Amino acid sequence: MRILHRDERLLVVDKPPGLLVHRSALDRGETRYALQQARALAGRRLWPVHRLDKATSGLLLFALDADAARCVGGQFERQEIAKRYLAVVRGWPDEAGLIDHPLIDDDDPAAVAAGVARAACTRWWRLATVELPYAVDRYPTARYALLSLAPLTGRRHQLRRHLKHIAHPIVGDTTHGKGSHNRFFREHYGCARLLLACVGMRLRHPDDGRPFELVAAPGDDYAALASRLGWSQALATSPFAAGPPA
Repeated sequence: MRILHRDERLLVVDKPPGLLVHRSALDRGETRYALQQARALAGRRLWPVHRLDKATSGLLLFALDADAARCVGGQFERQEIAKRYLAVVRGWPDEAGLIDHPLIDDDDPAAVAAGVARAACTRWWRLATVELPYAVDRYPTARYALLSLAPLTGRRHQLRRHLKHIAHPIVGDTTHGKGSHNRFFREHYGCARLLLACVGMRLRHPDDGRPFELVAAPGDDYAALASRLGWSQALATSPFAAGPPA
């Protein structure tokens, strides 16, 4: 894990896939955490202000004091922070769209028991496509797309569940994806990770409220795969180039 930005109030790291942000009852056997490693890098106490799924890589933001944590955490709660993710999905979705599909918070036993779903919205923009001459599924060829995703709400596993809902699951998703496509990428490209990365974030800095933009490359493994699929140029564009400004 490496530091992408540090100032007097904030620390931003690039979290690799397969690393929990902090201890969780959902994965009791894990012993390595992003918070633990970020503290070692910073040499001081940190306050986590948001989370990424264990399998998701990319921008992870920490506050360096309690006031900064309250300020940035409040922006997340009020859904004032613009986020951008890159995802490789099965099939070719439309060029752009909105998924407005309520989700049950599956880490809330009461919500699950009551079957209560909460509003959840995700925008997407299609950046690139490829059609490969392999019969991965029931068709003679396999189609994949590179998407820019903007979650407008923050439900657990929202992006993964929303892409499954529109029948374009994210490649490498062992819970909500399709095993045949996951196996194809693992065997043909040596890629066993979830192909979802947080690559852009816009917020107000806790010092003075100035606009503050964070950008991260999706990782060397992601870039190598994109090169093999002919998507290097699409990957090099700003994460906020697609869609309206935040």
